[in-house]
Amino acid sequence: VQLQAYGGGLVQAGDSLRLSCVASGRAFNRYNMGWFRQAPGKEREFVVGISRSGGTTSYVDSVKGRFTISRDNAKNTVYLQMNSLKPEDTAVYYCAADMTYSERLPPYDITYNYWGQGTQVTVSS
Repeated sequence: VQLQAYGGGLVQAGDSLRLSCVASGRAFNRYNMGWFRQAPGKEREFVVGISRSGGTTSYVDSVKGRFTISRDNAKNTVYLQMNSLKPEDTAVYYCAADMTYSERLPPYDITYNYWGQGTQVTVSS
């Protein structure tokens, strides 16, 4: 599967952005999907994941209550709605896919088999 992420940009603190990640190919509903981010000088970190069915989600504590992940399996797309953005959210955001029969969402990048190219999110103070 190939993943293409969209929607990054430059915003001010408190603003919102919605990222989209479109997957090519079939069987999108066999993949758990995740968003990771990497800030300059830092390691890539798990942000949020959503299970194949959409029934299970997992968020890193720093984005709980501000970010929402969703998916539309008919459109092969996963979304990340980011509200109340903070300067510390500045990073390159990557979507990733894990082909699995499980609905578990381990927050480790090694879990994910496929990665998109990343989209830059910059939040100014």
